[in-house]
Amino acid sequence: RTDTDKWLKAIQSEIESLRNNKTWDLVEIPNNVNIVSCKWVFAIKNNESGEPTRYKARLVARGFTQEYLQDYDETFAPVARMTTLRFILALANQ
Repeated sequence: RTDTDKWLKAIQSEIESLRNNKTWDLVEIPNNVNIVSCKWVFAIKNNESGEPTRYKARLVARGFTQEYLQDYDETFAPVARMTTLRFILALANQ
């Protein structure tokens, strides 16, 4: 491929970003746990003319391999209730 060097640069950039943000720690693997694997996701960002401007590589966790009560026991999604949203909009309207 002619764009191999651009993809390798994108991968290097992602790994450097993960290291700089201290994304992970190396630890001993406890017994009876699932290891969450990861995979690379690649995307090309184009300009208005459709020409490639950026090659983006992301390393993503495959969280669907986790098992409830073995690998985690609670989840959280920051979702506002409709009453809270109405209250904030009413305050903003004053």
